[in-house]
Amino acid sequence: MEKIALVTGASRGIGKATALALARDGWTVHVNYIRSREAAEAVAAQTGGMAICADVSDGQAVSAMFEKIGPLDLLVNNAGVAVYGLLTDLDPAVWQRLFDVNVTGMYNCCRCAIPPMVHVKAGHIINLASILGTNGASCEVAYSATKGAVVAFTKALAKELGPSGIRVNCVAPGCIDTDMIANLSPEDKAELADSTSLCRMGTAEDVADAITLLASERARFVTGQVFGVDGGLLI
Repeated sequence: MEKIALVTGASRGIGKATALALARDGWTVHVNYIRSREAAEAVAAQTGGMAICADVSDGQAVSAMFEKIGPLDLLVNNAGVAVYGLLTDLDPAVWQRLFDVNVTGMYNCCRCAIPPMVHVKAGHIINLASILGTNGASCEVAYSATKGAVVAFTKALAKELGPSGIRVNCVAPGCIDTDMIANLSPEDKAELADSTSLCRMGTAEDVADAITLLASERARFVTGQVFGVDGGLLI
């Protein structure tokens, strides 16, 4: 039986790696994007799904996306944005944008994905959190706050949907070498690597493999969990 997944923000980084890893594990994966059409289409060509442009913070756009793709077996809420700087310097519009994408975007997608899952009493939702969602970080208050919301959302939704046979988990990456930290110097990256127990930065594939494991039957009794992928940064 065909297994259908949607990964949001999947034209690059962790989203792309996740879509490709799921496809290797037998999933047909739809690829959501907002700007990078050619990159998204290239990923979708390898995953058997559609590349669909939609800003997840826009409820109407998300509803239209779900009308195109139909019921899902798996939703991976990966789309996210980040900002670095002092809270007192943060423009209110930037603060709102982080919550619109990182939190409301997750809500919009879940709201569309859940009813068909409840109907068949099966399904899985995986949300991308961060170690900052539980520990926070200086100069990343807004991002930390949104990821803390992802953790709480995940735990509450797992309790709500468990009786319907639907699992809800989140993955909390640590220091992952993606575009989000591309502006860091080699020295800063080396310092981050040294702070982990495994003495290296994580890769998008490290996170993708964890998501694929959670999405599989091997994790069939796992729900409401925060799955750390941080190389032992937090122990």
